[in-house]
Amino acid sequence: MPDRPPPLAGLTVIDLGQVYQGPYAGLLMAKAGANVIKVEPPHGEPLRVREALGGGASLPLAMLNSNKRAITLNLKSPRGVELLKALIAKADVLLENFAPGVMDKLGVGAEVLMAANPRLIYASATGYGLTGPERDNLAMDITIQAASGAISVTGFEDGPPVKAGPAIADFLSGTHLYGAIVTALYERERTGRGRLVEVAMIEAMFPTLASNLGMIHNNPDRPLGRTGNRHGGLAVSPYNVYACKDGWFAIICTNEEHWRSLARAMGRPELPDDPRFSTNAERVKHMAETDAIVEAWAANLTRAEIFAAAGAHRVPAAPVRDLYEVLDNEHMKGRGMIEVIDHPSLGRISVPGSPLRYHGTPQTPATPSPSIGADNVEVYGELLGLAPEKVEALKIEGAI
Repeated sequence: MPDRPPPLAGLTVIDLGQVYQGPYAGLLMAKAGANVIKVEPPHGEPLRVREALGGGASLPLAMLNSNKRAITLNLKSPRGVELLKALIAKADVLLENFAPGVMDKLGVGAEVLMAANPRLIYASATGYGLTGPERDNLAMDITIQAASGAISVTGFEDGPPVKAGPAIADFLSGTHLYGAIVTALYERERTGRGRLVEVAMIEAMFPTLASNLGMIHNNPDRPLGRTGNRHGGLAVSPYNVYACKDGWFAIICTNEEHWRSLARAMGRPELPDDPRFSTNAERVKHMAETDAIVEAWAANLTRAEIFAAAGAHRVPAAPVRDLYEVLDNEHMKGRGMIEVIDHPSLGRISVPGSPLRYHGTPQTPATPSPSIGADNVEVYGELLGLAPEKVEALKIEGAI
């Protein structure tokens, strides 16, 4: 298949995103070929400020802003507002994840910018949405996990509620924002008109609770508890993480063929004939006994041995890998999902690539994230025709 240009080549994106949510949507667009211009206040976005304080923010900042160009812009300055409006005239997309109303207060809200450029896709990501009684609630990944119901169903039955380890609310909503943007771009191809699109973190999180919602529907009078590593709706068995000789292993049987295959892999082909284990419904009733059988088998084996046995019998299973193992995984590296960057300030780093693949177009290789305002002269010159000395004057003025 001949090489084709990346699907978003030729699009200009003004990325006002900060921390994880907005910048991730911008990263996906950059890796799809868009000209993504990262816009920060002169002192830097919050993640860059956090980087200066230490604590591990450096790699996320580098990861989320690779393949972008960087400029500074002071939106609290009247001249800075003028510059943003001038940039928007040349842009296809503006994305931001400020709190609701912030952009309006600065005089650069969706209504103003889309009036200036009717083809503009204005993309807003917030915690709770642009409307509704909770729209002004402060939102962070952990608070959204809490408010969406996710924390209430995470953890073990006899323990406290536990947040998910990854920043799932931030990245899920960033992915949804990307989807909303490209959907609106598709519409614009037919109508010539832009659109305001928005994603609320809490709404992006809520559908992930499908199994738990099923439990409520099927058992409306039953208290909704935490199920540990078992199925969120306690509707599938076996479905758990089991201890083995060198760590932990996840196994799930979603149908009877999986269960018969697992029984054969365990050397217990008679199990499906036992009335307690003959159907998924019966195994759910006898979940503790089912788990005990699988755990007793796994306890004497290594992860590699379990993986080989499960694979030979086509049982869905996987070792619980730590992040060092994932970074060194041949499959992930072979597909280009783990990219190595020689970063000017961080040295050699490994970062995730884009999960979105466009067959017929080579993957866009990761480039180092730019330093703050690194592309001021180039971008302001290219889009607004400003000479280098004028850009320097804007910096001295405090507009950029």
